[in-house]
Amino acid sequence: MVRWLTRDDLGAAARSATGLLLVSPDLSSAVPLDPRDHVLTAKALRECGVGERERVVVALAEPAGALWTAAAADVAEAAADVGPRGRMRLHHALTALKASTLVTTPTGAMDFLARLHLEFLLDPLDLGLRNIVLTGEIASKRTIAHLAGEFEAQVTEVFASPFTGGALAWRASEDEPLTPLADDVLGLAALTKDDSPDPAAGLAELVVTSAAGDTVLRTGQVAALGGAGIPAPAHTVGDHVLVRGVWLALPRIEKALSKVDGVSGWDLSISRQGTLDAAVLTVTFSRASLVRNPMWKSRIQQAVQALTPISINVEIAQDVSETPAPGTVNDLRGHHLGRDRALIT
Repeated sequence: MVRWLTRDDLGAAARSATGLLLVSPDLSSAVPLDPRDHVLTAKALRECGVGERERVVVALAEPAGALWTAAAADVAEAAADVGPRGRMRLHHALTALKASTLVTTPTGAMDFLARLHLEFLLDPLDLGLRNIVLTGEIASKRTIAHLAGEFEAQVTEVFASPFTGGALAWRASEDEPLTPLADDVLGLAALTKDDSPDPAAGLAELVVTSAAGDTVLRTGQVAALGGAGIPAPAHTVGDHVLVRGVWLALPRIEKALSKVDGVSGWDLSISRQGTLDAAVLTVTFSRASLVRNPMWKSRIQQAVQALTPISINVEIAQDVSETPAPGTVNDLRGHHLGRDRALIT
């Protein structure tokens, strides 16, 4: 019998999982390393133009960073994992290692480009990059074409597992569907039932099938149906939101804030006004005396910082509400469709 699992199910099974476990930054999921992760990621790099003479720099968060670097080491002449933070550090790494390929997130690449122009006053062409591989996020429109023009490089996008970071499919332009890297590894499912999607529904969730074929993992990433092949995701759904390439668990925010006396509600706002995602958590108190209390705001900031490596600004609503209300998500990027799949139309 095939089991259908979500990220929450993987989090609950963390205590009994065995083998080499890949753990998400916020510890909301822990899954054993699948041998296919390394093999398919290496295949993705080859499909993206990375050959044995390339020198690869990987700027991704864990656990994806180590996996991509190990796969690149099997494909290319050299590979290094420099992490996702620090644009000047990234520039120095690319230059010092004489890298020809950069693996990063779409917003990471766009932010790096902006800083080269505006802060460092450097020409992107001087880096000599031949390949840029984007993965881990939902890219803004025209990102691939823009980066290709600025760096005069081949830019490709890889859809990776949200659980391990391993490559599953790829495409050479945003107008193309995804090309799976193996048969029966990536598919589409209905949002509300464990079955194939109805074409008339308009939306479908991308799902990953285990090597044994006995488990189907819901990725939480949603694509619009239409046309041939598997479309790239443009949305997310469920209790986890994708911010800067990292999945943020909404239930963990709820649990942390429930321990802070006086919190009656919260709203998480996510935007991408520039090159990077920005997250703001606005907290509502039930008592006016807490609104301007710096200690209470500090408690909330510390609680949020303990949950995720993502930088989240905390703001306090000036109006109070004595009636508790569920937390809300306001995704100004238009990515997150909602927490309840049944309410998505």
